[in-house]
Amino acid sequence: MKRIYSVLVENRAGVLAKVAGLFWRRCFNIDSLAVGETDRSDVSNMIIVSSGDARTLEQIEKQLNKKLDVIKVKTFDENEAISRELMLVKVKYTRSNRRDILENSEIMGAQIVDLSPTMMTIQMCDTPDRVKIFLETLKSISIVEITRTGTVALPKCSENGKN
Repeated sequence: MKRIYSVLVENRAGVLAKVAGLFWRRCFNIDSLAVGETDRSDVSNMIIVSSGDARTLEQIEKQLNKKLDVIKVKTFDENEAISRELMLVKVKYTRSNRRDILENSEIMGAQIVDLSPTMMTIQMCDTPDRVKIFLETLKSISIVEITRTGTVALPKCSENGKN
């Protein structure tokens, strides 16, 4: 099972290390971690994606809520969230595979953001699953370098005003 934790924390030095240390000490796995300031410069939002059994996921939430630097913890399942991941991938291309790369990029909604006579950098911002699928289409090409942001997510909007 996967769970997304949206953790509002005080934006100061050492908070990320404390949260990561909590996962390390308890042998919890972090599948993805993205951190950034909110609309307030003194508050950051950590989006942590973790997996495990129901008991483990419950323990993660309880342990996060015990941290002094943590302001608020919201949890939600992947199907309850709008999530995105940004990926930049640099590929080496040839005359014979250039068209395939361009077509796959267009189909998947990725954009070419840098180009040289032998290499191109492709940007994709989509759900983590679609980013993974696009990456699979590039496996047969010479991938030079990849960087990914990790998942950012918000709960889906609801009509009852809950989210």
